[in-house]
Amino acid sequence: MESYDAVLAFFEKAEEPANAGAVAEATGIDKKEVNKVMTKLKKEEKIVSPKRCYWEIKK
Repeated sequence: MESYDAVLAFFEKAEEPANAGAVAEATGIDKKEVNKVMTKLKKEEKIVSPKRCYWEIKK
């Protein structure tokens, strides 16, 4: 659950939408793992996409 918490924290603090590559770089988590976590966050409707391939925390 560490990766999940780290990715969620990244989105909560992010000032603008980010893609998986930016999240991976900022958190130090492997991009494949970031994609898995982001998929889970999307299903839970915690992140939304304001534009293609970029995500932000749901407000």
